[in-house]
Amino acid sequence: MAAGNFTLYGLAKEAALEGRIDFDTDTFVAILVTSSYTPSVNADDTYSDLSANELPTAGGYTVGGQVISPLTVSHSAGTVTVDSATNPSWGSSTLTAKYLVVVRRAGGSLVAGDLLVGYVDLNDGGGSVSTVAGTLSVTWNASGLFTLA
Repeated sequence: MAAGNFTLYGLAKEAALEGRIDFDTDTFVAILVTSSYTPSVNADDTYSDLSANELPTAGGYTVGGQVISPLTVSHSAGTVTVDSATNPSWGSSTLTAKYLVVVRRAGGSLVAGDLLVGYVDLNDGGGSVSTVAGTLSVTWNASGLFTLA
């Protein structure tokens, strides 16, 4: 499935400018959350804001998501692009999710204070997406995760 628009959390922008997120060297993971989570772009900033809504370890999903690092940062004609060559995929899965959230993981596993970067609504037409003994694959936008112009 093609990913919709990637929405950066406002506090992730601040964290990046303050040097608390380094898109070139930090570890980033893609996690899946349920429709019980409602993103708050200007208030949510850490994993603790959504951890209760991450899918449980079951049905082909493991809490903590998938590593999508390394990210790449490029610059062309005044536009900076952040991208990932890793398209997350959960094979042989039976799951239901509403959002894919990218989190900057500071250690070996996610902890409450890990920083949220951004999210994608997996079904911008409403509702969630589901698999039954199938594969949920997310393909990032061909223009990258996000750009700064």
